[in-house]
Amino acid sequence: MPRSVETRELIREEQDRLLAALLREIDGANPFWTTKLCQAGLTTATCDRAVFHARFPFTTKAELVADQRAHPPFGSNLTYDLGRYSRFCQTSGSTGVPLRWLDTASSWEWMLGNWVRFLHFVGIGRNDRVFAAFSFGPFLGFWTAFEAAARLGCCCLPGGGLSSRARLELMRDAGVTVLLATPTYAIRLGETAQAEGIAVPTLRRLFVAGEPGGSIPETRAILNRLWPGAVVVDHHGMTEIGPVSWQNVEHPRFLHILETSYIAEIIDPATLAPVPAGAIGELVLTNLGRLGSPLLRYRTGDLVRAATEPPEGVAHLALDGGILGRSDDMVVIRGINVWPAAIESVARRFGELAEFRCLLASERGMLELTVESEPQPGADGDQLAQRLHEELRAALSLRIPVRSVSPGTLPRPELKSKRWIRL
Repeated sequence: MPRSVETRELIREEQDRLLAALLREIDGANPFWTTKLCQAGLTTATCDRAVFHARFPFTTKAELVADQRAHPPFGSNLTYDLGRYSRFCQTSGSTGVPLRWLDTASSWEWMLGNWVRFLHFVGIGRNDRVFAAFSFGPFLGFWTAFEAAARLGCCCLPGGGLSSRARLELMRDAGVTVLLATPTYAIRLGETAQAEGIAVPTLRRLFVAGEPGGSIPETRAILNRLWPGAVVVDHHGMTEIGPVSWQNVEHPRFLHILETSYIAEIIDPATLAPVPAGAIGELVLTNLGRLGSPLLRYRTGDLVRAATEPPEGVAHLALDGGILGRSDDMVVIRGINVWPAAIESVARRFGELAEFRCLLASERGMLELTVESEPQPGADGDQLAQRLHEELRAALSLRIPVRSVSPGTLPRPELKSKRWIRL
């Protein structure tokens, strides 16, 4: 993996410079942030880094949703006149009300620059042929990744509007070397190739995002089996915050945040105090270059852990285990904390499992969880369900009913999968 040339000192200097420029740009121009500065009693002249961390309030998604309802259709987080905005995106709405997001040309360029660096860090260059296995929609998704790869000089192939078989055949015929997909859909493509006797393309890199599976060892093992020879690279970002991180291909347990573009904090979700390295907390981000619609001290809801012994050669913040879960996804089942990633890490141990889904329902005032398991064609679904039930009990010290469903029953979306269903 190409080395990062930054040091911690240079990163901090760059962050300080960009933060000061951001505050100057939004003060008096962006109604949403001007109001928050005034409410905190802050001015751009006095809000240095220390003051920013001590007194600038956190920002939540609920605030953004309320602001867009109060100032439809795009909210008041706009630094410039509407005529300067040329890009529209919308969040997937998987965790609630969708957010609409506008970007200026310069903000979009900033996001492309982040992706160019990610691609460089993991060894993708102009000789690669990049295939995007999804249909482009308002969700930010891989829009910026696709454009950044073209910026690097890669041959970029869009895969929208095609069946899984047609996508595989196009990838094979075009000699694709890099695949962009969610972990769920990458698994679906690999399984389709096996079922229909299509030779999988010889990939160099499999770039996955949109779900936490790329940092779950059991899911990575399945991807490695289905796509032999491909290095799996995880990434995370958010429509409203931008593309944030890339996976260390030499040490895949670590996800690095691009700190020349973001100020990252990890806080206790209950007390809002910083947590020490090695402790799990909520990731808070300030994007430093999306000046047209920035986010400052944004509570992402992602649970992470800063590495106590980060890998050498990369100065950017290393998250041990990547995104561990979301603060709003954890549920308490009969007194036991249960996370989606914990269920997936167990479920993916079974090669005969094609797909799974978790159903949550309230029974007599208590939350109960049921897992639906879909077997591979020809596998014994009842036997699989029983074994998965036993494995979940051993791993979580909890009896979780597992119900077998027929092959082909559960959905395999191109973008974010919804395996955590509240009934």
